[in-house]
Amino acid sequence: MEVWKAFEKNAISHSAAHHLMTIYNLLEKNGYARVTDVARALEITRGSASITLKALKGRGLVREDENKFLRLSEEGHRISHSIRSMRAIFKKLLVEILNVGEEQAEIDSCKIEHLLSHETGHRLLEFVKFMSSDDKVVQDFRKAYRASESACCGSPDDCEICDTECLDPID
Repeated sequence: MEVWKAFEKNAISHSAAHHLMTIYNLLEKNGYARVTDVARALEITRGSASITLKALKGRGLVREDENKFLRLSEEGHRISHSIRSMRAIFKKLLVEILNVGEEQAEIDSCKIEHLLSHETGHRLLEFVKFMSSDDKVVQDFRKAYRASESACCGSPDDCEICDTECLDPID
């Protein structure tokens, strides 16, 4: 399989991830979730929420009882929990290790939370735990990293990372 086609193999789409997470959060907060609640929380129409929820029901990730209350199946709950965990891990990496601002880290974490494999998520968690440790060598590394300036040469020809185009962001 070509690498770019792997994107299509993701368990769920970005929109579906938000619907699952919204149900997960509503159930946690209120003890119940309905289509109307999901639509309101996502700031979309009830019809739009219904379309995505129908697909999630068809995949067995969401169930709706006779009173129109939504529940996550065991698999839906597992996926939601995984997405929540990936988001928290990635956000922690961005904020605490890479010094990305809180708001931008939230946006970027949201974009990637459902795309990472379990293997990558596990490795990322181990890395973040290590980089967050009180180990003196790690603390010295973080301090040195935060104090460092970009050493970009400005020329992709002279850079072993940028290859064909300079990746150093222009202010």
